[in-house]
Amino acid sequence: MTRSAWVPDRSGPCTSVLLLRHGQTSLSAAKRYSGVTDVPLTSTGLRQAAAAAARLAGTVDVVVTSPLVRAVQTASAVAVMCPGAPVIEEPGFRETDFGSWEGCTFAEVQQRFPDDLTAWLGSPSVAPPGGESFVAVAARVLAALGSVLSSYPGRRVLVVSHVTPVKALVASALEAPLLAMYRMHLDLAALTGIDYYADGPAVLRCFNDTAHLSTVT
Repeated sequence: MTRSAWVPDRSGPCTSVLLLRHGQTSLSAAKRYSGVTDVPLTSTGLRQAAAAAARLAGTVDVVVTSPLVRAVQTASAVAVMCPGAPVIEEPGFRETDFGSWEGCTFAEVQQRFPDDLTAWLGSPSVAPPGGESFVAVAARVLAALGSVLSSYPGRRVLVVSHVTPVKALVASALEAPLLAMYRMHLDLAALTGIDYYADGPAVLRCFNDTAHLSTVT
């Protein structure tokens, strides 16, 4: 019988994975593709990271982060508020490589690469020119998740990452097709929570939670 979220009698504790998108950067503020372009947080992004850190204070056992500087800065802010929680970089959680689209706005891509954009929007197996497909990104993100789950069973793990990896993990948890990613909106510095059970399916507990950002301007 397929186990479901309605079944309460699982045999062991869950591994609680909190997914935190990094704070604002100059490229995200300008709505530009910033996959592997390594830009730091803006002053607003630093305040967003601090707000997330205050909300998570003392609740996280380990912090796993994308190696891109915007994620590392966000992760470091949380680690300060969670004494004893190590910060571990995991390349598998980095953002999509958008290839020739890096640094462009959607409108610029639409003008310069119309056929490529149409194909990309129609299938997660299509990559931007010189970049990665969402299928490829999901594969490495799920491999990184597997490493986290095997290394920290029953722990509360914060993963600081990016839009595409978070959406890919949500789609996987819901057993939804990757095309579902196109129907998700994820804000900067938003929290998403997924519980993973060894004897049952993953359970999505929250998505795009930004309550901690209410005072950030």
